[in-house]
Amino acid sequence: MRHWWTRAADYVLELILGAALLLVGLFHIVFPVLGVAGPWASADSREVRVDAAVRLPGGMTSTAMTLRGSDRAELVLADPGLGQRLLLVLPVAVGGLLLVVVLAVLLRMARTFRDGDFFVPENTRRLTVVAVALMLLGVLVPLLYMMTTNLLVRGEPMAAAIAPAQDYAVLPVFLAILAAAAAAAFRNGTRLRADTEGLV
Repeated sequence: MRHWWTRAADYVLELILGAALLLVGLFHIVFPVLGVAGPWASADSREVRVDAAVRLPGGMTSTAMTLRGSDRAELVLADPGLGQRLLLVLPVAVGGLLLVVVLAVLLRMARTFRDGDFFVPENTRRLTVVAVALMLLGVLVPLLYMMTTNLLVRGEPMAAAIAPAQDYAVLPVFLAILAAAAAAAFRNGTRLRADTEGLV
């Protein structure tokens, strides 16, 4: 028999994961996408990195956009079109979608934990999906930021001042490695349980 507080903790875990799933879906997917062509005000700026060799006198402006600051600067578009708004939103939406995948899979895993059955074959596949999604979150999303920023400033006078982002998100990559290791452990646990049941 499982203690009542263990069951309560499992329900709380599911509640937290469900709330996180809802918030990420709203603020990283729904609202940004609606901001492209919907009633919400669309994004018109992005934080960029300025090349250390470039000296800006506090701002660089063209008719279409403005670059303000140094090192970590803000790129502001005067009147972004539909294509520019899509470029601004794309990395955020892709990152949010990957987070939704991770949280949805973890929520399904939490339900198996509530039933007291950890080493089900589905959990091994779910952890593999989590590992792949986290790896994409750490590698693909920064790459999208770099590519879309280059497309936004192409042909503008501040294009040479913006340094390409060469760093990747280390934490999601590290978590992806841990999730892959956990998937291997769950795979061994599932195999061991199947062997034990076969002996019985």
